[in-house]
Amino acid sequence: MHPPRRRRTARRLWTAVVAALALPLTMLSTGSTPAQAAVVQCSVDYKTNDWGSGFTADLTITNRGTDVIDGWTLTYGYEGNQRLSNGWNGTWSQSGQTVTVKDAGYNGRIPAGAAVTTGAQFTYSGSNAAPTNFAINGTSCTGAHQPPITVLTSPAAGAVYAQGDAVPLAATAAAADGATIGKVEFYDDTTLLGTDTTAPYSLSVSSLTVGSHSLLAKAYDSLGASADSTPVGITVASGPAVVAAPTQLPVQQGRTATYDVKLSTQPSANVTVTTARTSGNSGLSVTGGASLTFTSSNWNTAQKVTLTAAASGTGSATFESTATGHAKASVTATQIAATKAYDARFLELYGKITNPANGYFSPEGIPYHSVETLIVEAPDHGHETTSEAYSYLLWLQAMYGKVTGDWSKFNGAWEIMEKYMIPTHADQPTNSFYNASKPATYAPELDTPNEYPAKLDTAVSVGPDPIAAELKSAYGTDDVYGMHWLQDVDNVYGYGNSPGKCEAGPGDTGPSYINTFQRGAQESVWETVPQPTCDQFKYGGKNGYLDLFTGDASYAKQWKFTNAPDADARAVQAAYWADKWADAQGKGGDISSTVAKAAKMGDYLRYAMYDKYFKKVGNCVGPSTCPAGTGKDASHYLLSWYYAWGGATDTSAGWAWRIGSSHAHGGYQNPMAAYALASYADLKPKSATGQADWAKSLERQVEFYRWLQSSEGAIAGGATNSWAGRYATPPTGRSTFYGMYYDQQPVYHDPPSNQWFGFQAWSMERVAEYYQQTGNASAKAVLDKWVDWALSETTVNPDGTYRIPSTLQWSGQPDTWNASSPGANNGLHVTVADYTDDVGVAAAYAKTLTYYADRSGDTQAASTAKALLDGMWDNHQDALGIAVPENRADYNRFDDAIYVPSGWTGTMPNGDAISSSSTFDSIRSFYEDDPAWSKIEAYLAGGAVPSFTYHRFWAQADIALAMGSYAELLE
Repeated sequence: MHPPRRRRTARRLWTAVVAALALPLTMLSTGSTPAQAAVVQCSVDYKTNDWGSGFTADLTITNRGTDVIDGWTLTYGYEGNQRLSNGWNGTWSQSGQTVTVKDAGYNGRIPAGAAVTTGAQFTYSGSNAAPTNFAINGTSCTGAHQPPITVLTSPAAGAVYAQGDAVPLAATAAAADGATIGKVEFYDDTTLLGTDTTAPYSLSVSSLTVGSHSLLAKAYDSLGASADSTPVGITVASGPAVVAAPTQLPVQQGRTATYDVKLSTQPSANVTVTTARTSGNSGLSVTGGASLTFTSSNWNTAQKVTLTAAASGTGSATFESTATGHAKASVTATQIAATKAYDARFLELYGKITNPANGYFSPEGIPYHSVETLIVEAPDHGHETTSEAYSYLLWLQAMYGKVTGDWSKFNGAWEIMEKYMIPTHADQPTNSFYNASKPATYAPELDTPNEYPAKLDTAVSVGPDPIAAELKSAYGTDDVYGMHWLQDVDNVYGYGNSPGKCEAGPGDTGPSYINTFQRGAQESVWETVPQPTCDQFKYGGKNGYLDLFTGDASYAKQWKFTNAPDADARAVQAAYWADKWADAQGKGGDISSTVAKAAKMGDYLRYAMYDKYFKKVGNCVGPSTCPAGTGKDASHYLLSWYYAWGGATDTSAGWAWRIGSSHAHGGYQNPMAAYALASYADLKPKSATGQADWAKSLERQVEFYRWLQSSEGAIAGGATNSWAGRYATPPTGRSTFYGMYYDQQPVYHDPPSNQWFGFQAWSMERVAEYYQQTGNASAKAVLDKWVDWALSETTVNPDGTYRIPSTLQWSGQPDTWNASSPGANNGLHVTVADYTDDVGVAAAYAKTLTYYADRSGDTQAASTAKALLDGMWDNHQDALGIAVPENRADYNRFDDAIYVPSGWTGTMPNGDAISSSSTFDSIRSFYEDDPAWSKIEAYLAGGAVPSFTYHRFWAQADIALAMGSYAELLE
C-alpha cells in the first residue's frame, strides 16, 4: 500500500489512444473540447534545432491560470535577422522583428494546466539569440522553467562487470534558469541505488545481481524540477569475463571492421585473449588482434580485433574471444555486399535492440513496449507489451535472416510468441463447450463509460459462426490460435495471469495477461480499469471486475481474450517475407514449420472479418430488426478492430463464446497478408474455405482503400455494420460501403481514431508491399495519389531534420461505393493539423516510399525515403537506438477520474482501492515509485510540460526494417 497523497484537480486536453473494447495501437494523438472565457496566465517554452543558416523553433504554450484560454495569439520578437519561412499548428506572420502566431482553430482552447504546441522554420545569418519576451493575447508570459540536463557518464553502455566488483556510477547535471542542482539519484531500472548531493556526482555499487541492468541518473534542481538521464545498459557476469563490443558487426565485402575487447575485472597476472572464428561464413577471418595481452594496468583499456571479409560472398559467422579463467565473449559478424551501407545500419541498430543490457527485452526474451517504464499510451506502462511488439519482433528477425542467413532467431521469435502470447489450452479450457450456432449473448456498446455496465440481452438474435467447425476439422482442436493483445510482462499489476496460470497473484514473476479497454468509444486509456483476462473474483469487487462492464443477474468466474487483427496480420506478413528470403538462400526448409504456423494463425484471423454478433452485413439497423447472418453473409471480409473469445473457468460449467467486430478501420487493413494467405502456396490455410475467404478479402480491402481515399489522397477512417456499436440508426445521408456505414472515427473517439498519420504510414506500407510484389493496378492507383499528398506535406531541412504530418483533420464523407464506377470523393477532405519528427512513423513512411519507388520508379519517393532515413540516422542516434524528445502535455490526465458506479468498491492486487472516487493514478500507485514520477508531480503542480525520450520497441524495429528494406530495393 502507498500512503495517501494530496489529490489534485483533474485536468485534460491531449489524450493517448483508446478503443471501445480492447484494441488500440501505440501512438499519441490530440483532441479538443468546448470553449469558454479565460483570464490569461501563461508560460512559453522555446526550443530550436539550428543548422547554421536556418532553424526550426518549437514553442509550447502552457496555461498557468485557473480559467480556460479560449483562443490565443502569441507575439514575440527577435534581435537579429531571423526571417519566417513557414509555420505549423497556427497561422504565422512576421513584421520586422516581431512574430505573431494565431491559433489554428483546433488548438485554440487551452484548459487550465494544459498546453499546446506550435512551430515554424526560419532562415538567418550571424547570431541566433533566443527571444525572451512572449505574450499571449497581449499579456506577458513567463518562460517555462526548464528541467536540468542529466547525463550518466559512467559506466559505459555495454560494460560487463564480475559479480561483487564495484560498478562505478557517475553523472553530470546542469540546472537551467539560474537554479542549482540539489541532488542526483542513481537507479537500477526503478530501484533506487543511492543519492549524492555534491558534485562530482558518483556512487559505487557492488550489490548488483548477475544479469542485465538498466542504469540511470536523476537530478533535482532548487526550483523543484527534475530530469533523468538516458538509460545505460550493463551486464553483471558470475565471474571474470572477456568483454566484446559491439556484438553485431557488419563487414562489407573486401573490407575490414573492428571490435573492442577488454576484461571485466582487474587480473592479478597477465591474461592472454585469443580470438577465432568458431562457426559460420568462412569468408570472414581474423586478420588482427588474434592474440591480445591484458595486464593489471591496461585490463580495462579496449584493444582491437580486426576482421576481414573476402571480396565475394555473404553470410554471418561467430567469433569467440577466450581467456583462461574468464567467460568468453561472442561476436556475430556478417559479410555484406560492398554497396550495402544500409544493411550495415540495420545490423548496427539490430545489435542495439537485441543487446540484453539495453533493456528492450524481459528475462524471458519478451519485447517490452518501451525501454522506459513511465509511458502511457494504449499500453499504460512501458513494461507491458502488445501483440504488435511480438509481430515486430518476428519481422525484425525475418530481416535478420535475410541479411545474415541465420533463421534460428526467426524461429525463436515465433516460439517466444507461441509460448507467451498465444493462449494455451489451459488458458482457454472450455472451448469444447462452444456452441457455434449461438456464439455469444448480445450487449450494446454505449457512448460513455458512465453508462456502463451494459445489460446483456438474450432476446436479440445472433447469427451462427460459420468457420468454427472447419477450423476444428483442419487443426484438430477447439482452441483458438491467435494472440491476446496486452500483457503485463513484469507483473507490475500483480494479477499473475501467466500462460497456463489463472490469477497467481502479486508474488508471481513473469508475464501476465491483462486487459484494459472495455467501455465504449469514449473511454480513453486515462479512464480504464485494468482487469485480469482470467477473473476468479480474487481481485476487484465481489464479482471481480465483470460487473463494471456488463449487467447480468449473476456472474461466473471466467477467462476472456481479445485479438488485435493488425498484429496477427503483421505476423503473417513477416512470415511471407521470411519464406521468400529464406527460399532465395536455399534455406526455406529451415523455417517451413514456422511458416505453417503463420498460415494457421491466418486461418483463425478470419474471425476479424465477421460482424460482432454474426449479423448480416449491410444496412443493419436495430438490434432486433437487423437479421442474424446465415453464414458468410455475416462477413464484411475486412480486418476489423478485434475478435474476442472466452468461457467459464469451471470446466463443468459448460459454456464458451466468440465474437467478431462490426467496425473496420482503414489503418488496420493488410492486403499484403491477404495476398499471402490467398495466393502464396506456403501460407495456404488448411481450412476448407480459408484461401477463398482471403482472396475475397484482398479484393475487398483494396476497394476499401479506394472508397476511403480523400480528394487530397489520405485514407479516411472506416466503416461499421453496427452504428454506435448497438446497430443504431446512422445519420441521414450517411454513405455506405457494401451497406456498411461510413464512420470517420471508427471504434474510439478520445481522441478520434482517424487523426494519427501513423495509421496512414503503417497501412500504406502494406499496400506498397502488395504493389511491389504484384504490380496490382488498383493498389498503384491508391498509392499514386497518397504518395503525392504525403510528399507535399513533408519537409526535409538542410541539416537532415524533417517534418512529416502528425495530426489530421477530416471533413465530409466519401461517395457511396459503386464497384463498377467508383466515385471521385470530391466531398471528402483532409488537412494536416500539425507536424512531427517522430522516428517510428517516419520509418514506416520511408518504407512505404521505398516499396512504391522500387516498382513505380518514382525518383522523388526514393530520394525522400533516403532523406528520412539519413536524417534520423545522422541527427537522432543515442546509445539505445534512434529517438527524439517528446513533450507529453497529455500527462496532465494522471489525476483524471475513472468512472466506477456509486457503491461499487474493490481493490487492486497491490491493495489500491477502487471506488467512485478513484483516478487513473490512484489505482496505479506503482507509478509513484518510478524514477520519472517527480516530472509528472511537478507538471500537475503547475510546472513545465514534461519531456521524455522514449525507445519504443516497435519504432526501433521499424527503423531497422526501413534500413534493411532500402538496402534491398534501392541501394
